[in-house]
Amino acid sequence: MNLIFDTHAHYDSEGFDSDREQVLKGLPEHGVCHVVNVGATLAGCRASLELAEQYPWIFAGVGVHPEECGDLPEDWLEQVREMSRAPKVVAIGEIGLDYHYEDMAPREVQRDVFEQQILLAKQQNLPVIVHDRDAHGDTMTLLRKHQPRGVVHCFSGSVEMMREVVSLGMYIGLGGVVTFKNARVPVEVAREVPIDRLLLETDAPYMAPVPFRGKRCDSTMIAYSAAKIAEIRGMSTEEVLTRTKANAEHFFSLEGKV
Repeated sequence: MNLIFDTHAHYDSEGFDSDREQVLKGLPEHGVCHVVNVGATLAGCRASLELAEQYPWIFAGVGVHPEECGDLPEDWLEQVREMSRAPKVVAIGEIGLDYHYEDMAPREVQRDVFEQQILLAKQQNLPVIVHDRDAHGDTMTLLRKHQPRGVVHCFSGSVEMMREVVSLGMYIGLGGVVTFKNARVPVEVAREVPIDRLLLETDAPYMAPVPFRGKRCDSTMIAYSAAKIAEIRGMSTEEVLTRTKANAEHFFSLEGKV
């Protein structure tokens, strides 16, 4: 059964330049029902739209990643707005804050670009896909302020933060990190997150789960993350995949359309 719904991948990445068509065509026969390919740059958003048009099982997210917001053209927001109107766009993302490196875009610029895209998502009645790296405080401040529909992808916060995100009506995205040997907090989050607020993702080509850690990730590998979450929660892998697939269809407003 095709139960794998990968809610966050980057198949437009150069990591797939050598065999992109082969990988994407093969996903359905390996249990993948849908993928949301998430843009990080304006060019990446356009590539995501092209992939969504080419493959029935791919949808697109459009947005500017915090690492990419330091040198944007004046009309960047209008470009994102125009792309968000495409039929297979299901979210504004990947957007958010990243304070990990000092040479990132200035924090005030990141916050402004993030906030403008949250407001755009609300105008377009789309959920947001939120990137939060070493920026929990400012991320939560903006999420509390605007309370968008959305998911905090590759969730790296505490159980307490997870509970606040869920209390805002948002979802938690988990992937390969839960399989890592040192993943104490992600395992706790996987155990405690309400099952109806959990989405599965890869962040392909990055963040491959054990036993593929360090190799290129693709959507089929969600099966390993799902198996680990099933073990943590005392569920079957099939139940985890079934529930998270239904969650994704609801989150992206695809119920009855796929």
